Amino acid sequence: MKPLFLIVIATLSIGAAPPAPNWTSKVNLAPNGAFVMGNPAAKAKLVEYLSYTCSHCAEFNVEAAAPLKRDYVAKGLVSVEFRNAVRDRLDFTAALIARCGGPRQFFAISDQLMATQSVWLGKAQTFAEANGEKLEKMPINEGLKLIARGLGFDMILKARGITPVDMDACLTNKAAQDKIAGMTNEAWGSRKIQGTPSFLINDSIVTAPGKWALIEPELKTALAAKK
Repeated sequence: MKPLFLIVIATLSIGAAPPAPNWTSKVNLAPNGAFVMGNPAAKAKLVEYLSYTCSHCAEFNVEAAAPLKRDYVAKGLVSVEFRNAVRDRLDFTAALIARCGGPRQFFAISDQLMATQSVWLGKAQTFAEANGEKLEKMPINEGLKLIARGLGFDMILKARGITPVDMDACLTNKAAQDKIAGMTNEAWGSRKIQGTPSFLINDSIVTAPGKWALIEPELKTALAAKK
């Protein structure tokens, strides 16, 4: 006869379903250089073309990030891909900074850049007045380092365990710079988006403005559609 405690354990384990995966922890790097969060087999694939200096992008991110991840991505229903549509030098710097933590930290850093956009953009005019002429004469990589420190991006990364040396390596990574440039050219040149944020769902352009209250119904429609 089995000991009683073994019988109890065996009884408790029978029919126990494994916990459902939380797909927000699944982040992959796409061939185009974009980071993609969620179930690769998600029925609805949402692409956002974004600019880190775009106030509408920041507004969308703040209102959409929590419900999108909680109600759709975590459950494996929707995957989210961020593609850069760079508009200026500050935006390019921020896009590189977002990548500094790799797939594991990309979306968290991106969310923080958007949430604090008014803070670091608030420093931009004073920074430009003090450093504009110097930046024009600098090699691009040195300029990126100066911008990152001048706007406080180094402090954002430091809080996440990313050192200034690692940040500089990230900012001057030619492969990363080329991927961001490629996504930007695709956004404005090939796709011809009208502005940021712009969205695709299952590779079809979404004409609704970039408001979560308008994008969510589009996702629900895609999820309800028959395959």
